[in-house]
Amino acid sequence: MAGVFLATLYEYSPLFYISVVSLCFVVTAAMVLGWFGFDVPVILRSYDEQEPSLPAAEKQMVQVTNPFALELGSGSASVTDGVLVRPCCLESCVLSCFWGCEVSTLQGVLHAHQHGMMLSTHQHFQEALNLHYYYCQKFHISSEDRAERHAQIPADQGITDFGPLPRQRYPLVAVLTLEEAQERHVNDIVASVIVIHVPDDKYKLSARILFQYLLTSQGSMYELKPLFMSADSGGMSGSADSGHTFTPSDTQSEDQIPVMEEEDWSEGTEGRDCVVCQNAAVNRVLLPCRHACMCDSCVSFFQHCPICRAFVQESFALTQSNDCQ
Repeated sequence: MAGVFLATLYEYSPLFYISVVSLCFVVTAAMVLGWFGFDVPVILRSYDEQEPSLPAAEKQMVQVTNPFALELGSGSASVTDGVLVRPCCLESCVLSCFWGCEVSTLQGVLHAHQHGMMLSTHQHFQEALNLHYYYCQKFHISSEDRAERHAQIPADQGITDFGPLPRQRYPLVAVLTLEEAQERHVNDIVASVIVIHVPDDKYKLSARILFQYLLTSQGSMYELKPLFMSADSGGMSGSADSGHTFTPSDTQSEDQIPVMEEEDWSEGTEGRDCVVCQNAAVNRVLLPCRHACMCDSCVSFFQHCPICRAFVQESFALTQSNDCQ
């Protein structure tokens, strides 16, 4: 049937006849040119290419001052021997160590803070956790105090592990809160919640900070995450195993990211060349992969991270240039 239809078109349609002859001529000419070594242009299109090619959106940031910092101290750590932590605070604060805090309870407390329940003091956290932990310690930290504190569960508690995986309790939750009431009205960030893994008899992974959350007086919560930078960045690169990080968060409500003071970032990134042009200084963090590897000029030409090839959804600047609004 199809053959009859094509034969009818060939017989009664001059346009069809001309089209077939032209197509055959083009194909034959291309084969002849290719045979004699002439380059025949061919248009290829990648399925990964997107039209139009637009630069990644720039994430809006807000600069805030974080008065809290905590890192793991020197020496080994375990549930039976305890762990050393070193707070570093801009103001006098209270360090609360909750051992064996229930995961669901802590997540509920953080959720409650974002829905109107202000958590800004040691007493607030103690009441909100409602004894859903094994043991609590409290330390008073002055603004100039850099000494290590030894957090440990008393031996008479008889706790040597926190159960099999997946666990229902965090080994240690350290909470930093401002001690003076007037300071809580001055600072936007009123509390820092640090979840720490401490090795025990059943899970001997080395001690490390798992999560860090900053709670604000407006009821928001920032999750601090590490940035990935070159190895010679003078300690600015972060990792999941690091005991302490000052990096900005990239998961935040209202598309806002807390950033450090500009001079701190510039000191850490000065001299780090862009991996693309090898000329300008690194000043862009790509999201969601969090690689800091490109300058302001090159970031607009890439839709994929040059380090890990992840698709770039957004980016933000480590320091604001003078020509930025």
